[in-house]
Amino acid sequence: MSATIAIIDDLSREPPIAAIGSNWQLLTDQVMGGVSKGTMVRDAVAGRPAIHMRGDVSLENNGGFVQIALDLSPDGGVVDASAWSGIELDVFGNGEEYGVHLRTDALTRPWQSYRQSFTADAEWRTVQLPFDHFVPHRTDVLLDTHRLRRIGVVAIGRAFSCDLALGGLRFMTSPRSVKEPSS
Repeated sequence: MSATIAIIDDLSREPPIAAIGSNWQLLTDQVMGGVSKGTMVRDAVAGRPAIHMRGDVSLENNGGFVQIALDLSPDGGVVDASAWSGIELDVFGNGEEYGVHLRTDALTRPWQSYRQSFTADAEWRTVQLPFDHFVPHRTDVLLDTHRLRRIGVVAIGRAFSCDLALGGLRFMTSPRSVKEPSS
């Protein structure tokens, strides 16, 4: 049995608009005085349409991130993702470790999030990130998937060159969580 999914972005709309109607945004630590630099473009990577994030993460001036982010609701409100078991993304990268950061409406500070990391190899692959593996960062509030607001795909925490392509983003339910219909 395969996993059940709900599309967040399949790159079917004109950039920077995601399939759900929100706009992708590029953010760097320059918003807080850092010097990391990044770009976000829509192009083809290894024969596949992608959102391509590139840049140089620098730890100078207390910096250290380059991020592409998406509000999960076009109006910036909350999305109830409690029917899903996690996030699934199609990635192609440069062998580096990246993070997915989730935010809910309970988080009031920009540095708070729920985090999980993955490695993006130089081939397209699907990464599955269960909600119960996300770790709270600088908050004691537990992740409430009834109240998701934003997702970020992030190069963070160390000086390196980031090169990450995102070819799709979905909510997923793992096969073991799918209930068979009763007869």
